[in-house]
Amino acid sequence: MLRRTIAASLFAAAPLFALGAPVAAQDDAGDKVNMVIVYGDDDCPTPADGEITVCARKEEGERYRIPENLRFSDSTQNVAWTERVERYEMVGSFGALSCEPAGAGGWTGCTQQMINAAYADKREGQNVRFGQLIEAARAERLSNIDADAAAQQARVEQIEREYMERLEREREQALPGEEALPMPPEQSEPEGQ
Repeated sequence: MLRRTIAASLFAAAPLFALGAPVAAQDDAGDKVNMVIVYGDDDCPTPADGEITVCARKEEGERYRIPENLRFSDSTQNVAWTERVERYEMVGSFGALSCEPAGAGGWTGCTQQMINAAYADKREGQNVRFGQLIEAARAERLSNIDADAAAQQARVEQIEREYMERLEREREQALPGEEALPMPPEQSEPEGQ
């Protein structure tokens, strides 16, 4: 009886399996994609059969560096030992240039602490990269200015030369009324006088 029930259910489910085959084929991922980072002048590896190789090229100096997204972190574990030692040097400092209410002249160090904090924020902030991009764009634009100025100067000098040559040609030509008058013949004086 159990065999008949299983056989009947398989027979009834057969059309469903047949319809499920195209759906299973659509779940196939297709070509294998190999994403590779190459540095400097390294060649991109050749793809194997049925494989797509995508290469991202970075500068040679980036080869042994920590990836850029992991370089900057606010974690206390990533603080350099020199910075930790400098912080310990400031422990217990009071008096002049300490920015502490205790001691004479303690207020005098507050401005310097604010300046140091601002520079630290600027060094570690995300805006640094935009500043570098802007600086690079300015340098690129300024590198073209000298060449453009030299080309413009050459064009101006050429126009001035052509203008001066045209003026010289005009000066050498006769005036409009002078061409119509013939030169008077030379008269010889009578010999008796």
